[in-house]
Parts: sequence; C-alpha cells; structure tokens
Amino acid sequence: MQLADLINRTSEWLKSTGPNCDIVISSRIRLARNLGKVPFPHWANKKQSENTLLNIEEAVGKTAELKNTTTFRLMDLDSIDKQFLIERHLMSLELAQKSDHKAVVIDEEENIAIMINEEDHIRMQVMQSGLNLFEAWNIINKIDSSLSKELSFAFLADLGYLTACPTNAGTGMRGSVMLHLPALVMTNQINRVLAAIAKLSFNTRGLYGEGTQAHGNFFQVSNQVSLGHSEEEIIENINGLIRQIVEQENRAREALLSQNRLLLEDRVNRSFALLKSAHIISSQETIDLLSMVRLGCDLAMIKNIGRKTLNELFILIQPAHLQKIENKKLSSNERDSKRAELIRKKLAII
Repeated sequence: MQLADLINRTSEWLKSTGPNCDIVISSRIRLARNLGKVPFPHWANKKQSENTLLNIEEAVGKTAELKNTTTFRLMDLDSIDKQFLIERHLMSLELAQKSDHKAVVIDEEENIAIMINEEDHIRMQVMQSGLNLFEAWNIINKIDSSLSKELSFAFLADLGYLTACPTNAGTGMRGSVMLHLPALVMTNQINRVLAAIAKLSFNTRGLYGEGTQAHGNFFQVSNQVSLGHSEEEIIENINGLIRQIVEQENRAREALLSQNRLLLEDRVNRSFALLKSAHIISSQETIDLLSMVRLGCDLAMIKNIGRKTLNELFILIQPAHLQKIENKKLSSNERDSKRAELIRKKLAII
C-alpha cells in the first residue's frame, strides 16, 4: 500500500455506518505500551530507539491481526506526507516533529494505526464509525494480546502498564468519541455541557485532538483517568456520558426546528449555496459551512447528499490532501482555489 492509494479511499470510520452516526462521527480506542527494561522514547539514545523500532516492526510482522498493514518509516516521508497522515487521524503531530527511529503502521481500511516511538514505544489505536467503542475495544484487545506474545511490556501488578505520562498508567487506555454538536453551539448550551464534562473528569478537545480547538462544531471527548478502572468500566463510563450528550444535542435540534426553523433553513441553504459557488475558500470557512450542511442533511433539509460525502469532504479539503491530490506543493492562495474547485466538483452531481 502506498500513501497515494488512500486518496481515493474512504476511511472505514468516515462511512457513517455506526450507531448514532448523525451525531457521533467516530469512536476510538487507544492503548499505550512500553517495552520492559528499555528507556521511554524521550530518554532513549539513538541505538536504543532503533532497536525498539526493529523489535516492534518484527513483532508486527508476526501478528496475524496486522497481516494487512503497511509500515511507513517517518524518515521516508516528506512534510506533506506527514501532515497527510495527521489529517487522516492516523498519527499525531508529536510523532511527526522528529522523524528519527519512528514509524506508523496502518491497515488498508484505516481502522488500525500503530505509532512507534512517539511518547510511548507503542501507541496503537482502532477507530470505528459511530458510537462503537466496544467493537473498537474487541479489535484492539486481540492485537494487544498478540503483540504481548512477541514483546515484553513494562508492567507492574499494582500500577498496571507503565507509560511516559502518569495519567496513562494502569490500563494505558484512552477511549475517545468525535461528536458533531452544532445545535448545542447554536442554542448557546455548549459551554454548560463542556463544563459538566470537565467536572466528570473527561477531556474535551478539537478535531485533531490534544492541543487543538473545536472547529466546525466538532468535539472529541475522552476519559482522563486510566488507573484504577478496567477497560470495560472506562468504556461504559464514556458511553454513558456520550448518550447523555447525544440526547441533549437531539433536544437542541428539536428546539431549533420548532422555534427557529426558518432561520435554520436559511443558514443551511446559504451554507450549501456558498460551497457550491465559491471559487476561493479557506479550510476554516469550509469546515464551518460543511458543519451547517451536515446538520441540514441530518434534519432532511438537504436530501440529495449523504453524510459519507460530507465526511469525506472534511478530510479532502485539508491542506496536505489538496497537495497530494495535485501531486505538488501549493501556496495558501492556490490551496484556497483548489479547495473551492474540489468542493464544486463533489457537489455538482447534487
């Protein structure tokens, strides 16, 4: 598999096939693991880091659940390739910042991604469409079990898995859910909801995780504590919270329909018209407009476009994707022009 192959594919988690997919874009389970008796990546020397990479690559090759994966060493990727993988939620910004002795393993459906030598020796993730954390857990648990037969993980009976950041110790698990909450934003309820989430010891981040702000009414919600709870308990807690948020978003949508339908239809249709006619458009404006169009799709105000197409556009209009499509570097102005052209082509059939 080549990176260019991904351009013409829709990531499985973007296909809008899972439970509550009108509000819940995707679910992700991430596990952090480190090799025993080996310094964590930030403390390891070059030889130790290279040996770690080689050992993990060998283990991946022996793992049946990872037989349809491709390993990309970051030293072999240019800056656009790295940004491309970040935009597809397949690796983190931190992994991309220093390329020595680092790699990412990706499966053909893009459900599975394993970062090697990021903050921890292994950061593996499984993504699924909709509210589907338990399915993601079932997949990643099998991968983890198979890798543990090939690698000796750092583990203590009283602390669980040892990680570079103490908050990840224990299960080493982070469960996160990507939510689209335009109605809560429009009805000025989102700050109250976010404050309640924080009080329950959950994190809220933007479209691209840690260090990013919420754009396009997208919010990532994840557990903050990994120690002292089983994986199943953590997932149950996240699911319970997400179901409450989904219920509140649905109530807010019903309120908008009953009290401000004309205004809502106007915003949706104006957003749709701008996307179909613009010749220059920034990524930020595009995301905001697509968010309103997606809401219109969910509420049957726009009937000739599917969520899958809109989900794809949220990714394709990102800077690195545009440059991969054009197969060359583009200036900011050129990207704004190509972005508008891409959107017009995608929406022309509607």
